[in-house]
Amino acid sequence: MTAPTTPPGPVPRPVALDLGGRTALVTGAAGGIGRACTLRLAAAGAKVRAMDRDTAGLDTLSADAAGLPGSVEPFPLDLTDLDAAERAAAGTDIVVNNAGLQLVRSIEEFPPEVFHTVLTVMLEAPFRLIRGALPHMYGQGWGRIVNLSSVHGLRASAYKSAYVAAKHGLEGLSKTAALEGAPHGVTSNCVCPGYVRTPLVEKQIADQAAAHGITEDRVLTEVLLKDSALKRLIEPDEVAEAVAYLCTPQAGFVTGTSLVLDGGWTAH
Repeated sequence: MTAPTTPPGPVPRPVALDLGGRTALVTGAAGGIGRACTLRLAAAGAKVRAMDRDTAGLDTLSADAAGLPGSVEPFPLDLTDLDAAERAAAGTDIVVNNAGLQLVRSIEEFPPEVFHTVLTVMLEAPFRLIRGALPHMYGQGWGRIVNLSSVHGLRASAYKSAYVAAKHGLEGLSKTAALEGAPHGVTSNCVCPGYVRTPLVEKQIADQAAAHGITEDRVLTEVLLKDSALKRLIEPDEVAEAVAYLCTPQAGFVTGTSLVLDGGWTAH
């Protein structure tokens, strides 16, 4: 499939951040937003547990991280193994819940087993990862939880019942974690991008084209970016900058909120 035809956005110049001595965990780390977040946190000095079931992608990521101030530790794991996910989060200072999957189908045609898997990976696994990380965070009086939500965590779209349900649930989980974590120096926030230039979105364009019976270019302009004031996809590095900021000591008073990067979509 060809890449979306909108021109790429500007590459943000990284702001100087210091996460030296911190251990972070990023899920869905082998590609897209997760890859960008992993490299950004490692560039800020963090030791990053890069979690994904794509072992080849993790190997490439680890090689690309060579020479950064921090480090990347490949951590192959399928998040449907919830017990293993919770154990893997132990001892982390930062948790970035990013892993996701998407299927575009009407509710009456949506396979129940896929709905279950989406909710497991995108809502139950973040709960277990947070649960596994909190004892260490509470013990040291500091922690950062960043949940990659979506504009679909704030509003719905047709044909995306599982994804929208998971993201709405993640928003609620994040706010609850913020309230419970506040007395312990732990913040919890969501980052809500619009459509990001990732393989997941490229596949979604193809699925939407089939669902609507139109070309992929028309899906991009008439469906995905229809309500966006900025008529382009957001780049993974732009999302990673927002995530990195929320992980810093400077963001210590930012909690229980959703940082929206939607190009003006929800301004309507």
